[in-house]
Amino acid sequence: MRMSIANARVFDGRSDVLTEPTTVTVDGQFIASLGDSRGDGETIDAVGHTLIPGLIDAHWHSVLAGVSQLEIATSDPRYIMLRAAQQAERTLLRGFTTIRDTGGPSFPLKLAIDQGVTPGPRIYPSGAMITQTSGHGDFRVRSELPRDPSKPLSAFEQVGISAIADGVDEVLRAARQQLMLGATQLKVMAGGGIVSPYDPLDVTQYTEPEIRAAVDAAANWGTYVTVHAYTPASVRQAVRAGVRCVEHGQLLDDETVKMLADRGIWWCLQPFLEDEANSMLDPASRAKQKKTYAGTERAYEMATAHGVKVAFGSDILFDPKFSEQQGAQLAKLVRWYAPAQVLRMATHDNASLLAMCGERNPYPAPLGVVEPGAYADLLLVRGDPLADIDLIADPANLAVIIKDGQIVKNEIK
Repeated sequence: MRMSIANARVFDGRSDVLTEPTTVTVDGQFIASLGDSRGDGETIDAVGHTLIPGLIDAHWHSVLAGVSQLEIATSDPRYIMLRAAQQAERTLLRGFTTIRDTGGPSFPLKLAIDQGVTPGPRIYPSGAMITQTSGHGDFRVRSELPRDPSKPLSAFEQVGISAIADGVDEVLRAARQQLMLGATQLKVMAGGGIVSPYDPLDVTQYTEPEIRAAVDAAANWGTYVTVHAYTPASVRQAVRAGVRCVEHGQLLDDETVKMLADRGIWWCLQPFLEDEANSMLDPASRAKQKKTYAGTERAYEMATAHGVKVAFGSDILFDPKFSEQQGAQLAKLVRWYAPAQVLRMATHDNASLLAMCGERNPYPAPLGVVEPGAYADLLLVRGDPLADIDLIADPANLAVIIKDGQIVKNEIK
């Protein structure tokens, strides 16, 4: 399909300013040119609108965002996948044309989206979260212990949400299984978490050799490991083991943040504050949640002070209502960054993080930029998001959504 988007002011994913009104031509899946019109195909008059790259969420859970934890544990997995497909379409209509899935059985959903069976964003899947016994991804109840090899795996393991692995050999097996299934990167749980009931937030999970086993397995496939971790001890151990990205980290100190900067390690932060709609009902989880929220402000300040490569991820779990706030979570970053920096983080910068999967990259053309040869993942925003970043918080402000050169939504008539 060929089309031209005329009279658009463009945020190209890199610059701090918009272009003058220009024409962007799309040919098939890709952007063909900027500044000149081919004169054939459909033309969209974008006067009064800003053209930006499709947004990227670097910490999203395709299967887990739109259902409750109880539904995950008790529903037929086929029903959960139908709900995931519904949520994928909603994600796309919020302007997120690409996501990095940081844990969950998103492989069949990715295939269905890539084949055009159901609408949704591009997915960079991690597969099951690799966790130790009692780790953040271990959702068993105490009555299921000790593990009996003669009995079926736990419900969360059976559907591919988590993979419980202890020791180097088991971690290697779990890592290789996710790579076999199509993981573009691996997710390892290196410290305590909020929603899991039996691991305190302060604990360091896995040993350095165990994490290094996952790193080695990923490196042999030309890709990398990212870790869930909040504390200095858990992050430092993971860094020593060779991981290349840290998720969360709201409880880090200056020394650890400097280590991330010095080693060029990505920090995928979430702008969680004490204003969230998805407050935990369980008192113990709520207490852990409040502790991490209290560290968010300082985390962003340290990241800026030390020059860490920061990615945006929303990390919305088990909350269909809160998942609708995905764009609003991105817009909140204006508390610490200029609007152009916010958009650059959710486009060009996040795309750079995703590209670290090397030969495992299922979408090898450029993402997150408006330039010839890049994938034609584009949004037309009513107004100027560099002047008012809140425009991206409300999907109603997205007049046109294009993914892979195909018009998903068009309200310009």
